[in-house]
Amino acid sequence: MASPGRQRRRIAEGAAPCGERGAGREGRTISAVTSHPTSGELDPPVPARQPDGTGAAGERLQLQGLDGLRGLAALYVVLFHCWLLTFPGFPRNSGPDWLGWMMYGRLAVVFFLVLSGFSLAISPARHGWQLGGARRFLSRRAWRILPPYWAALALSLAVAWLVVPASHFGPPTGKTLLVYGLVVQDVFTAPTPNGAFWSIGVEAELYLLFPLFLLIRRRLGALVLVGGVTLLVVARGLAAPDASPVEGMNWLTPNLAPVFVAGLVGAGIIVASEKVRRLPWHWLAALAALPIGSLLVVRGSVWTARHFFWVDLAVVPAMTMLIVAVATGRPALLMRLLATRPMRSLGNFSYSLYLIHLPIVMVVIRKIAPHFVSSGLPAFWFTLLLAVPVSVLGAWLFAALFELPFKRHRSWKALLAAGRSRGTRLSGS
Repeated sequence: MASPGRQRRRIAEGAAPCGERGAGREGRTISAVTSHPTSGELDPPVPARQPDGTGAAGERLQLQGLDGLRGLAALYVVLFHCWLLTFPGFPRNSGPDWLGWMMYGRLAVVFFLVLSGFSLAISPARHGWQLGGARRFLSRRAWRILPPYWAALALSLAVAWLVVPASHFGPPTGKTLLVYGLVVQDVFTAPTPNGAFWSIGVEAELYLLFPLFLLIRRRLGALVLVGGVTLLVVARGLAAPDASPVEGMNWLTPNLAPVFVAGLVGAGIIVASEKVRRLPWHWLAALAALPIGSLLVVRGSVWTARHFFWVDLAVVPAMTMLIVAVATGRPALLMRLLATRPMRSLGNFSYSLYLIHLPIVMVVIRKIAPHFVSSGLPAFWFTLLLAVPVSVLGAWLFAALFELPFKRHRSWKALLAAGRSRGTRLSGS
């Protein structure tokens, strides 16, 4: 019989909100842009839900809501690329005005980065902002992110070489294979095989900085971390001609670091007092979004695209508070939507959707649509009706092969053992 002390420890561990001690666990519940959908994961235990909706079961439901947010953001990026490749002239809107809301794919990537910082920091926040080892964290991130990325890179290269180039710079080259294979596209320029891959390079660099960010958060506090990173970026922006930095194809990580850090710091709400957690974060998010949203509407898409450097920073408070709201279970209507099976499923393979949708959209627009419809709005509808479902179905199949096995199994040994076990079951049947 276990001693009373051991029993108390078991009870405490069973009631704890995180299933693994000492290090940030990346599990099945939360999955680049990439970002984009390449964020950290958490797999808490699931005891019975308390009557007031609290407890680990309710908490897991709220964290699964973050999956739904990620899925919606990935789907929006698909719609953005359908719009972008149908109506030329970005950032000018050459399509119908009522489709103008599809023009802001960059902001969806910003949202991915906020969500990534938030999700990765949940477990460290619960453990005194301790990471449990930088090497362990980075190896787990590589295991989780790189296999599907490399598979998508191979697919994108094949499409770009054999069907349609991914950019006006021409087909990929040997340099493309080296730069994108090593995930250093934010540092070095090469003809892209997939226009969505830029954010994967950004997020990879932010992963390398994540242990340092946690150290600053633990030793110096949230205000020093947010203020220090943001002030450096603001100073860089103000030093540019007319205080309007012109961004190129890479070197975007310094500009977007405050976005990732905002999500990291926002994860502290998970372990805050009940009074703080019960604040109306969804309404605060709406209030924070109102001024910047109004400015974007008044100034238009051209101005917005030319000022993404500042717009990114301005939208982050609203995005962070929206994520906090969902992580604390509000608003109820949005939580019910995010808890539906389609939303949970979409969030589960949102990373794969982000990785492979663009080659599919480009093939439909460049190679298929011209044979059936005219350019403009007819081509847009054709692309929407064909490319979106093919992208979603393709991403589901792609994830089953190249993403989900690496989410479920933490090593080659475990992965191969699962494969042998499955083969044994199939042969036995």
